[in-house]
Amino acid sequence: MRRELFPPIEPYATGALAVGARHRLYWEASGNPDGIPALFLHGGPGAGASPEHRRFFNPERYRIVVFDQRGSGRSTPLGDIDENTTPHLVADIECLREHLGVDRWLVFGGSWGSTLALAYGQAHPERCLGLVLRGVFLGRALEGEWFLHGMRSIFPEAWHRFSEFLPENERGDLLASYHRRLIDPEPSVHGPAARSWAAYEGACSTLLANAAVSAAFTREPTALGLARIEAHYFINRFFLGEGELLAGVQALEEIPTVVVQGRYDVVCPIRTADDLVRAWPRTDSGPGGLDYVIVPDAGHAASEPGIRAALVAATERFTGNRFLPVTD
Repeated sequence: MRRELFPPIEPYATGALAVGARHRLYWEASGNPDGIPALFLHGGPGAGASPEHRRFFNPERYRIVVFDQRGSGRSTPLGDIDENTTPHLVADIECLREHLGVDRWLVFGGSWGSTLALAYGQAHPERCLGLVLRGVFLGRALEGEWFLHGMRSIFPEAWHRFSEFLPENERGDLLASYHRRLIDPEPSVHGPAARSWAAYEGACSTLLANAAVSAAFTREPTALGLARIEAHYFINRFFLGEGELLAGVQALEEIPTVVVQGRYDVVCPIRTADDLVRAWPRTDSGPGGLDYVIVPDAGHAASEPGIRAALVAATERFTGNRFLPVTD
């Protein structure tokens, strides 16, 4: 099994897609223009995409599409939360698909990207060749509560830094206090709050401390997009009904899916992936079905060796071994 990412590549096409009156989405395509279309959905929400994300796919076999969601990365305006909801993002994916002339594609998403992949798949199952989901997050109240308070049980030092950034009289409602700072237009107010929020998430994202991962979270423009948009989605319950994505899994019955989950994922604990797998519709025939890969020595980050290897293996399988026919 291939354990490393594919070599670095550059896009053969890039663009800025206008969606609505406010937002322009950065997108890029790399790999084989005639290959299997694949869409990479980044996490956060708000984290933005990076060149590493192209490398989960064989560039000889895939037409690799990567984009930055509203307010994220190279999309503009950075950190904009107006007209920024889960239904907007699902509609953006369809708009991008039509813009690029793609009929169906493999949808790959980790963390928040898995949430968005599930929401898109349930809204447009006919457009999905398959799903690859990593570090599953379903946007339920218990998952939001875990992020804000539960991770303290595993990473108390990081949580204390996160909470003690705020004045003592504002620590009773961490989300409201951070949200108020993060939406403040003054950089001297939202900047330090964004770095504190992002540092907390970065510190909890790997099984072992990883300075490079932590630095990537706090680097601009990632920190502002990540923190402001995450707080916006958290305070609005991810613009999803409670349990909505679990209740809607029947729509995915015919979509072959691979779930990759780190056993010691603290940001998106394995309980959530287990809930999804147990709710997944079982098929005795047809193209659907789900493969569930638990990586025994990994946390949350896609860059961890076991997670990385399992994700590359998943995309390789979609090139013709099990899930999709090979057409030369």
